[in-house]
Amino acid sequence: MAGSYDLIIIGSGTAAMVASNRASAAGRKVAVTDFRPFGGTCALRGCDPKKMLVTGAQVMDDIRRMRTRGVVAPEARMSWPELMAFKRTFTAPIPEKQARNYAGKGIDAFHGQARFVGRNAVAIAGEGVCEARHILIAAGARPAPLPFPGAEHLVTNEEFLELEELPPRIILVGGGYIAAEFSHIAARAGASVAILQRGERLLTQFDPELVGWLMESFHEAGIDVRTRRAVVRVEKAGHGYTVLTRSETGAEEAMEADLVVHAAGRIPDLEPLQLDAAGVARDERGHLRLNAFLQSPSNPAVYAAGDAARTGPPLTPVSSHDAKVAVRNMIEGNQYRPDYRGVPSVAFTIPPIASVGLSEAEARQRNLRFRLRSQRVSGWYTARRVAEPTYGFKVLVDEDTDRVLGAHLVGPHVDEVINIFGLAIRHGLTAEDLKTTMFAYPTGASDIGYML
Repeated sequence: MAGSYDLIIIGSGTAAMVASNRASAAGRKVAVTDFRPFGGTCALRGCDPKKMLVTGAQVMDDIRRMRTRGVVAPEARMSWPELMAFKRTFTAPIPEKQARNYAGKGIDAFHGQARFVGRNAVAIAGEGVCEARHILIAAGARPAPLPFPGAEHLVTNEEFLELEELPPRIILVGGGYIAAEFSHIAARAGASVAILQRGERLLTQFDPELVGWLMESFHEAGIDVRTRRAVVRVEKAGHGYTVLTRSETGAEEAMEADLVVHAAGRIPDLEPLQLDAAGVARDERGHLRLNAFLQSPSNPAVYAAGDAARTGPPLTPVSSHDAKVAVRNMIEGNQYRPDYRGVPSVAFTIPPIASVGLSEAEARQRNLRFRLRSQRVSGWYTARRVAEPTYGFKVLVDEDTDRVLGAHLVGPHVDEVINIFGLAIRHGLTAEDLKTTMFAYPTGASDIGYML
């Protein structure tokens, strides 16, 4: 027997860190287990290291846009090994730092794959069996299985972020955040990049009109975007790969690459947990069945948070929020429900695209009365100052209450500006509240009044 606890947490990412700290501070005996280095996807294999690579790509694009506008940098180039070394200055210390945090708070931390062996019991490989009053599943996500032959040749997004050298020819399979962001990084680093997307467009989570404006930046970067294109199979060919694709009309085409990247989505990483042993039910898609309190109805001892819960958007702030809600419900009884109002989403392309609240389509489906302002504003100072032609917005405001319903932005600084719209949505601020706010000028935020 490895031990008995008030709470066992499976995973060590954002949700696990928040939950363990909160439960420990409340006097609960807590254990955390992860078969991978402590820190989780966001800090080690996702958003944080990715954003560090985006920074290098952004600098290269800044130089390109400003080259005939006063910036002289004829030898500017991106050194992939040096950029990766810079990234590791952030990621490398995290597991040890996390372990020290656990030890300092009296939290037992185990390394090993966890699996349920009873309704309140978890076996940890190499450690034994732990029992607990509550168990929090915060195991994160993994790449979704791909249906075509040769899928084993693809590298995951996590493996891409560990590449020592960047291959010259890269194909990304998929059309979401990973494909969009990684394509911009790789193209600015000098690779020839293609995206294969089965659907009709990229970034379906964002407003289609703004995505259309953003696509110009893909073309400017030399990214070959092929939509309505399915992968038939991937074959090893010498030192590279041949990717056979099929269009909607049935026409097939072979493409050559040195690296093929899985960018076709991620799913909760639940299979190794053997949920049946704990009586934890899943729905027809294989996701956890949870009630409004992030609890398993079929086993009330079990809660979930973040990507494993999949009740809110798959974003790091949601993981943290879920963890706070779940721990409060464990300690105080089920009283708290997650509140995902005003959670912004950003794809860190160059320039970025951002969204919060309702889309135009969702507002119309709900038969809401709203006014809509939408405009491409390449001539505004915010865009002209950085010589960025892609800049635009779409904002929805409720006609009856004057409250902001949704905001959709693309262009320079929108990854920061979207947070102000998120604040307005979450706390019920009106368009007039924002218009009468005096933002620092000239900044991206100072454009908000003109968007309303």
